[in-house]
Amino acid sequence: MDVTPRMRAALAAASEDSVVIDLEGVEQQYTALTGELPGLEVRFAMKACPVDEVLLRLARLGSGFDAASPQEIEQALATGVAPEKIHYGNTIKSDRNIADAHRLGVRDFATDSVEDVAAIAAHAPGARVFCRLATDGQGALWGLSRKFGCSAEDAVRVLEAARDAGLTPAGLSVHVGSQQMTPDAWRRAVDDLAEVITELNGRGIHLDHVNLGGGLPALGYVDRNGRRLDPPLDKMFTVIREGMDHLRAVSASELGFIMEPGRHLVADHGAIRAQVSRLTTRRQPDGEREHWLYLSCGKFNGLYEMDALQYRLVFPTHSATGELVPAVVAGPTCDSDDAYAHERGRVPVPRDVASGDPVWLLACGAYAMGYMTRGFNGFSPLPCTLIDERA
Repeated sequence: MDVTPRMRAALAAASEDSVVIDLEGVEQQYTALTGELPGLEVRFAMKACPVDEVLLRLARLGSGFDAASPQEIEQALATGVAPEKIHYGNTIKSDRNIADAHRLGVRDFATDSVEDVAAIAAHAPGARVFCRLATDGQGALWGLSRKFGCSAEDAVRVLEAARDAGLTPAGLSVHVGSQQMTPDAWRRAVDDLAEVITELNGRGIHLDHVNLGGGLPALGYVDRNGRRLDPPLDKMFTVIREGMDHLRAVSASELGFIMEPGRHLVADHGAIRAQVSRLTTRRQPDGEREHWLYLSCGKFNGLYEMDALQYRLVFPTHSATGELVPAVVAGPTCDSDDAYAHERGRVPVPRDVASGDPVWLLACGAYAMGYMTRGFNGFSPLPCTLIDERA
């Protein structure tokens, strides 16, 4: 994506490294999404950008929140949003997590196992549950196909167990994978959802909502040649709208719909102002001579997703027509993983960049903050306990 005038001005004004987030851009993205999918409730996936000002702006627009821990629930509540607009979207939670969420007023819990259902019944009596169906994750940069979700057969069993335990079997959910690039992923997910809804109808379980999860892509990432990726977003919206109509038709009850966008709302409206540490040229063990561009930020301070993503780099103090060299981009740490994967090619870099030159990394609004010091998903870094027998 092009650098907007607002973003360009903010990046140019930054004298030190920082993440820059355009709140107005986030608001415009939210408005565009709700316009494409009318009648659908948005619950922002907080892990994508756990910044209070971003959450407050979204809450004021009417968004709810997808939280994955009691800490995230507390942060969501601090925006003033009602507990009814927050769900505990993590299928992995301890007894204490469940009890804390219930104490905070949350009544909607994701689940994907009968063991979790039993724990919710014990520690959040009377709660509502929605069961997450597994998807194949095909077409996404991160498939999310193993750790979460259950089969269609298990989903029926889980929701029957919820009913028997005194809980409300309220819904189903899916997640087609993060940065999904194909409309067919939602088409397959809708087919799976329709199968389970039909089976539940026959068993007297009538759902009140379907959660279509996250997965909507950002548009600002680039390929190895620096060309912008072009996911067919319009086709995705068409498939989702048609899918909602289909699920309404097969349901024996009136269905509401929820989505949990994260990356889609914030990625393209954030950027990182960093600087060049060094451009080097050195011969590798195989005899090949390579250029390496070392930046002041990398995998462990803002660019955790560099294993799978390539960001567009802008060198604002260098001419766009100057000589370029293909370089491997790497972060500043003493860790060999702190670099773009070699098989994804090199990035064109001005030959005359010098240490201290500013560099802008675009489409960094998603996950740059959460993977650093904020405590991903609200789970705090572990404290350190020292054993010193000489003390």
